[in-house]
Amino acid sequence: MSKAAELAALIGSQTSLSNRNLIINGAMQVDQRNATTTANGYTVDRFLIVKSNFDELVIAVTQDTDNPSGNGFSNSLKVAVTTAESAQASDEVMYLETKLEGQNVQQLAYGTSNAKSVTLSFWVKSPVAGKHSILFYQPTGPRSNLQSYTVSSANTWEYKTITIDGDTSGNIANDNTEEFNVFWTLSAGTDFTGTPHTGWGAYSGTDDFAHSDSVNIAAQTGNFFLTGVQLELGEQATPFEHRSFGDELAGCQRYYCQIVGGGQGSGANKNIANGSFYTSSYVQGILQLPVTMRANPSLVHTTGSNYYGMIGGYAVHTFNNFILDAFSHKNAVSIYNSGSVSGTQGDGGFLYGNNASAALGFDAEL
Repeated sequence: MSKAAELAALIGSQTSLSNRNLIINGAMQVDQRNATTTANGYTVDRFLIVKSNFDELVIAVTQDTDNPSGNGFSNSLKVAVTTAESAQASDEVMYLETKLEGQNVQQLAYGTSNAKSVTLSFWVKSPVAGKHSILFYQPTGPRSNLQSYTVSSANTWEYKTITIDGDTSGNIANDNTEEFNVFWTLSAGTDFTGTPHTGWGAYSGTDDFAHSDSVNIAAQTGNFFLTGVQLELGEQATPFEHRSFGDELAGCQRYYCQIVGGGQGSGANKNIANGSFYTSSYVQGILQLPVTMRANPSLVHTTGSNYYGMIGGYAVHTFNNFILDAFSHKNAVSIYNSGSVSGTQGDGGFLYGNNASAALGFDAEL
């Protein structure tokens, strides 16, 4: 389709030319944690790796600069299999996942006769050619729609699109909870494969998570890359919506916000918050968060001998870790030291990272 025809189709369908992409950080630009994940957790923001029950498999999941050259992408998510699983047990499973809030996908109109089709597009570079599984999932129900895509050539960037019908029987709550997920299944034992239903239907974990004839990324060493992920209304993929780094960062900070360390670099001598001596033994600081978080966040930080400190009362006071105060909420948090220091009640100052390994953030992930 020509660009003119593409534009006419978008205008005719009244589909917005901006904010089309329901996926946050689909170009894998934002990596606040800047960490290598070897088990379960987030690396690149908004994309979760899960590795369960493997005996031998060793992976390293990171942000990477390998990309489909000439298509406007600088980064990708990389799943490196450094030690393969020699024989897959029935309960072993590994996948990438991104989760969407219910209030961000109300335009799908699921559960009504006007339920909308959506199209997922992405760039992938897989170490294994052949059939790969991808699952669309609604936790409420739960309900699922298992699809597949085929990699024609191993270790080669390829562009994939998948269109699915709307779910007239779905139920997506209009709130801040997890209501729509996309899974890229990388390895699945027989506990997760069977005879899946066609299209949307009630989810059965033993049938609907992956196709039984999908490739097994865990069976050999190699690298799986993903970038350019876009989910949009309609039955046709449009060009990837490149958003500014600042816009993507703000979207990610609703779910996780790194203050020092991680992607911010060394945590040594980095300001955290203004503070004061609440008592002669405890210092407290208040942070106004850059965006409203999805829910009241939890504190995530590294701990160690004198990792943090407060400069106040013409002295330096160091301690090992923080505690999140109960008054904290989605817009602002307060933290205080665990373990006593010695100062003058009421003296002001500032809290800071006192060690290169100091890292502090706030988590409100789905």
